[in-house]
This record gives sequence, C-alpha cells and structure tokens, in this order.
Amino acid sequence: MTTPQHTPMMQQYLALKREHADKLLFYRMGDFYELFYDDAEKASRLLDITLTARGASGGNPIRMAGIPYHAAEGYLARLVKMGESVAIAEQIGDPATSKGPVERKVVRIVTPGTLTDAALLDDKRDNLVLAINLHKGVLGLAWLSLASGDFKVMQTGVEELSSELERLKPAELVIPDDTGLAVFDSITMPKKKLPPWQFDAESSQLALTRHFGTRDLAGFGADTLPVAVGAAGALLEYVKSTQGVNPAHIAQLAVEDAGELIRMDAATRRNLELTETIRGESSPTLASLLDGCATSMGSRLLRHWLHHPIRRHDKLARRLQAVRALLTRHGDIHAQLREVADIERITARIALRSARPRDLAALRDSLNALSGAKTLATSLDAPLLAELATLLPDNSPVESLLRAAILPEPATFLRDGGVINHGLNADLDELRAIQNDCGDFLLALEAREKERTGISTLKVEFNRVHGFYIEVSKAQSVNVPEDYRRRQTLKNAERYITPELKTFEDKALSAQDKSLALEKQLYELVLDQLAPHISELKLIAQAVAGLDVLAAFAERAANHNYVEPQFVAETQLDIVAGRHPVVEAEVERFIANDTRLAAERKLLLITGPNMGGKSTYMRQNALITLMAHIGSFVPADAATIGQIDRIFTRIGASDDLAGGRSTFMVEMTETANILNNATDKSLVLMDEVGRGTSTFDGLALAWAIAKALIEKNRAYTLFATHYFELTSLAASYNTVANVHLSAVEHKDRIVFLHHVEDGPASQSYGLAVAQLAGVPPKVIREAKRYLTELENQSAASQQPDLFSTPRVVEVEAEPHPALERLRDIDSDSLTPRQALELLYELQKMTK
Repeated sequence: MTTPQHTPMMQQYLALKREHADKLLFYRMGDFYELFYDDAEKASRLLDITLTARGASGGNPIRMAGIPYHAAEGYLARLVKMGESVAIAEQIGDPATSKGPVERKVVRIVTPGTLTDAALLDDKRDNLVLAINLHKGVLGLAWLSLASGDFKVMQTGVEELSSELERLKPAELVIPDDTGLAVFDSITMPKKKLPPWQFDAESSQLALTRHFGTRDLAGFGADTLPVAVGAAGALLEYVKSTQGVNPAHIAQLAVEDAGELIRMDAATRRNLELTETIRGESSPTLASLLDGCATSMGSRLLRHWLHHPIRRHDKLARRLQAVRALLTRHGDIHAQLREVADIERITARIALRSARPRDLAALRDSLNALSGAKTLATSLDAPLLAELATLLPDNSPVESLLRAAILPEPATFLRDGGVINHGLNADLDELRAIQNDCGDFLLALEAREKERTGISTLKVEFNRVHGFYIEVSKAQSVNVPEDYRRRQTLKNAERYITPELKTFEDKALSAQDKSLALEKQLYELVLDQLAPHISELKLIAQAVAGLDVLAAFAERAANHNYVEPQFVAETQLDIVAGRHPVVEAEVERFIANDTRLAAERKLLLITGPNMGGKSTYMRQNALITLMAHIGSFVPADAATIGQIDRIFTRIGASDDLAGGRSTFMVEMTETANILNNATDKSLVLMDEVGRGTSTFDGLALAWAIAKALIEKNRAYTLFATHYFELTSLAASYNTVANVHLSAVEHKDRIVFLHHVEDGPASQSYGLAVAQLAGVPPKVIREAKRYLTELENQSAASQQPDLFSTPRVVEVEAEPHPALERLRDIDSDSLTPRQALELLYELQKMTK
C-alpha cells in the first residue's frame, strides 16, 4: 500500500492506518479531520456525513469524508457510544519547513473505556475499562477509571463473572484472544482482544512495579493474586498505548476484598433497580432518589457506594454519625460545594497533559471555594467529617500557582491565546504590548494619511487573509502618493500598503506568532509544575465527594423522614413501619409495614392477591437493608439490623433467549444460585418461584425450595407465593410464619389495602385483578364459570392436599402391620434419611 503508485500523502495515511487497522483514523488536514476509503464509508454511515471523492491514488478514486476539527468532540461522543474506537493523527511538523507532506503522528486513541474529555463523559457515572484474565478456573479482574486514576483488582471464580459485570458496568473489556469463554459471545459491550502473552503474571508484575516505582506488589496486597496481576499488567499497557503519555495519576493498585462487602449477584442488582430500572432507564431508581449531591464527584461516589455496601459496623457507625451531624447543616455544606468543579477529572487531564485552560481556571476557583466547606466540616462533631476536612486545602500552593499563571477568564483553547496571566513572563507581556498598541498605531496612521493625502474617506484596516492595508475608494485612487503600493483591487475600492505600514505589519504579525508560541511553552511549564501535586489533588477530590454524599444523605433524611438504623451482632432484621423509598416518592400515600425476622423467625411466607403489594414489600426490606449498609438513614420508624453477608432476589419473569435459556430456566438458575450460596446471614427474596411450569411441578418445587431455605440455608427469607398449600409449613417449622397483604371485595370490585397482616391470605383475587387490568367482561364471566366447575370437581373428588398428612381409611378387615406402622408416623417431621429407611422397612413388611 506504500508503493509509488500512491501519492506521498496517501502513503503517509496508509502507513498510519496499517498501525491502527481496527480503528477509525481521524487524519488532520488543516481545519478538518479527514477519513479515507473504508473509514470514510463507515463514518458516513454512522455519523450521517457526506461521502465524497477527492482525486485518485494508485489509480483509484479516494473516497473521503471529513469533520471540522473544532466540532470533533461531538462526533467522537457519538462514535464512542456506538462502541467505536478512533485514532487521532495530528500534524506535528511545521508546514513552512516541510518538504512534501507535513509530518503526522497518532497522538491519542479514543476508546469507549479510556475517555477523559469532559464532553465525552457522563458526569454522574464512572467510565471503566475492565481486563479479564482466566487461568485454571480462577478469574482475575482488573478495572480502571482513567478519568479518576482508580485502579483495582480482585480474584474470584468464573461463576462470578456475570455478577461482576453487572456491578462494574464497564464501558469496554480487555481480554485475551483465546479465552474460550462462551459467555463473551453474548456480551455486547466493546471488547479489545490482546495476545495472551500480555496477560503473563511475571511480565505484568514487572510492568506494574516499574510504573509504581516499587520493588514488588506486596505493599498493595496483590503479591498473592497472580491471575489478577496478569489482567492489571495487560490493562496498564493498553491504557498507555491509547494515551501516548504515562498516566501519572494512576499512583496505586487497590485490592478489593469481597469479604468486606455485601455481595449481590447480577439478578439482584437489576431487580432492586439500584442505578438503572429494569427497562434500562436512569430514573426512578434508588440512585436517582438519593442523589442530591452538589458535585458530579459526589454523584459518582454515591453510585459506587450503592454497588459496594460494606459489612463492617464500625465503618458504618462513622458514616451515620457524620450524617447525624449534618442533619441541620447539609444546606450550608452544599452551598459551598456547588462552586466546586470536577476536580477528580481535571486532575486526570492534567496528568495526561490534555487539560484545557478553562480546566485550570475551574480548578483554581474550586480550591478557593473549599475553604468555607473545610471550616464548616471541622466545626461539626463527627470524626469522619474532621478527617475529610483535613484533606481539604487551606491556602493551597496549587491555587497560588494557577492564580499567578492563568488569566481570570482564559480563552477556551490554547491555540487562541489569551490564557497566560499578565506579569508571569516579561517577554510575553512585551509581545502583547506590541499587539495591543496596534489600534493606537492604526488610528494615528490613518489620521496622518488623511491629512497628507487629503482623502477624508481613507481607512487603515486589517484582516487575516491580506494583513494590514490602506483602503481608498476608486474615485480617490488617483490622489494617492507615489509610495503607496497596490495590495488588492476590489469592485469599488483599492487597497494599498506603504513601507511604514509594512514594517509595522511584520513586527505585529511576528509578535502574535511569537506570543502564541510562548504561551504554549508557558502552559506546558504550568502543567509540569502541577504534576507533583496530582496525588494531593486526588485526595482533595475524594474528600469533596465523601462530604458531598454524606450531606446528600442528611438532606434526604431530613426531608423524607428517614431514621438512623441500629446495628447489632445478633441474628435480627427488625423494621418498624418500613417504606419503599422510591415508590414512596412516586405515590401520594404509602402504607408502611413492619418486618420482624430473627433466629426463631427466619422465613415469612407471604400470600395475597396480585397487585396487593407483595413485591413492593419484599423489595423495600432489601432496599432498607442496603441503604443502612452504605451509611444512609432509612425510610422507617425504626430499623435494627444484624449481620448480613449477601442479598439475593428471585423476582419477576425474564428470559435469555440468546443464551438458550427460557423464562423458567432463568428462574431455576437464579434459584439454584441462591440455594447453593445463601448462608444464615443472607437476606433472600423469593417471589412466586415455580410459577413457570405445570401446577403440580411448580408446587412441588416451591415446597422443596422453601424447605431447603428453612433447613439448610437458614437465611433471612421473604417467600411470596400463590401456592396456598405452602402455608402449612408454618405448622411444621417454628421458624416459619405466615403473613399476607390484605384486600377486600366490594360489589365485584377489589380494594388493595397494602397492609401486611399475620396469617395466610383467604384467596388470591386473580379474576378481580384481571378485571382491573381491562380483560373483557365476557372473558371474566367465562373464567368465573370454569372456576366454579373446577371447584365443584375438586370437592366431588375429595382430592387431599398434596402436602397434608396422609389420611388413613378405616376398614373392617384386619389392618396390615404396614398400615399400623404408617399410623404412627409424623411424615412432616421425617428427615430424608429417615424417610428412606422407613421405605425399606415398609417394603420388607409387605413381602
């Protein structure tokens, strides 16, 4: 492709494209980024821009599409949302001295997971790139937010992959090209495949220690995680290759300890609608409800906390104490923080040397605004607030540097000039003075020339194309002096240049060029001076975000009547007048309900009509528990919570047709996950399990699943069902209690009371709910008629309850010893082993 058949420029383009064959190449030509050949066709289709042709190279027309460089961010944002990666080639040579095409180089690669530009990022979401490594059944994960510098790793089992993907929601995956994991085929997010050797643990450790300047990774706690280290090394090298500079703000590696967090699988995170609704919308969710943050840093931290609830009660107590202290001062804190820009992402752009002038101005003003928040946080009685306050700046050297270096209102782009402050550099001030004197000089020159020539309409002006000139009308052109040299002829005027004006022009224009070049040098020097402060700025950003979230919790607690939860070591989940936080905000009146679970009361069997509020009741208990474990007050009159290690939900009906799983298969897969992993410290929500198959199959499964949760898992369980037969479990197990959602019928209409009461429900009101949904009256009448027939048939056949104690029929003949043996058995109390032994005993008796 680089043979002499192609023009020199196209040879240069094709050489760059060969190095980035899997990306769109933005090739800078003057004021445009151009795309050629297949890239042009693809960009034309994706961005709806004009596809054209420009000349020929190698004997073929060159297909071409282009976008203005000043509008590139908008186009990049659209491409990234589509999962595309873009290589940006800029002119690095000097057009004035170049022979042939100006030298160009790919200076940056934009991929979905490595964005840092403010225009390309969602302010309220972390943008993560996740690397996945697999070795002998061990899954190593490493993820990075390039916009903040947070770099984390963990090792887990392969079966946890879907849960981790749902938790982290990465924008891009980095994987070996030989993973062999079928699950990757169904993942729609962008994937970058790298050679397997880049995931080698030994070479990755060398790369990481070289970057962090450490002897080993023991100080990070990662020395015993070789599979995760392999993923981290590959990820770091990938990020470096996309940025073209060393990401200095990635200063440490954090190992995530799953044991300190409340674990939630992918289904639970979706069903609880923490940060995204089931339909994929951002509202109404728990995050949208709680997010009263004043800064985008706070919003992102809130989302992180929601997906990372902590188990340690001492850490939670510190957060709750801080919220309590802020209950009456949250407004004052937020008033101070609303003046603060996104320090976290500005810091990242400084480290990557992509920060713009207004980023630095915003950073300067933000550091100045934090003094009030520091004073206020210090005055409140909460150790956590005092710790955060110590991280906030007081007379920051960064603020002083930026105040001296950057104009109060700098230009948007460095290329426009007007960025570096007056007084920072004497040479720059002199060059600016020359430019600023232009106006005075031109006015004086115009006055002198009018007097010298007697032409009262003469004008001295400037434009970018022709420079400085003296404009005279065609009628007066005969009166111009001999030293006037014609520069341009117009329809009604002539433009001239004089030796004096030419001398000034050379001086003024060179001053402008020199000024812009000097400003660029000084700006780079400012970035150099900021580099040692990157760690300090990251800590400031973390403190601001933490203070912001705690103040948001206090605001919600004060305005929504939330209460501080209490944590105990005992087995207990006692919620008085609990409410669903999101539903409560959407309705006019919400009915609060109690929940009491303890060692002697571990499973609640919940019955009642559809639409009666069973799912809402179950979810509200999970959300209250979750909110307590992120340090928030909760929607209840009181809440006492014991040790919780995991939250599971089996709610709703969904399928995975692409993965070959039906709705019932998905239901059973989620149920199996619960039965295999729930412990006596887990909170389990089971809603209508077994409804996806035939009546008796479903009933039998629901019965067996409930018994397993009671006998084996012994988890805190809310078990909603329409199988009334399951309510008999309360008679067999002391740890089971029946509750129901109340409803009443009035004139063939049903009224849902949404109140939880003790005991099983009397009926399910299925036909009444169908009528409310708008099912035609004729269908309802047919259903009622058929229901009556079924009930009559059931009564006539005297079909016993499937799970009731067998009824022994009295006969006049001498009873068989096996029947006598059966009379003495309490079948509900038999263990599986005892039942099998009894079966053998009865078999022997009948031979």
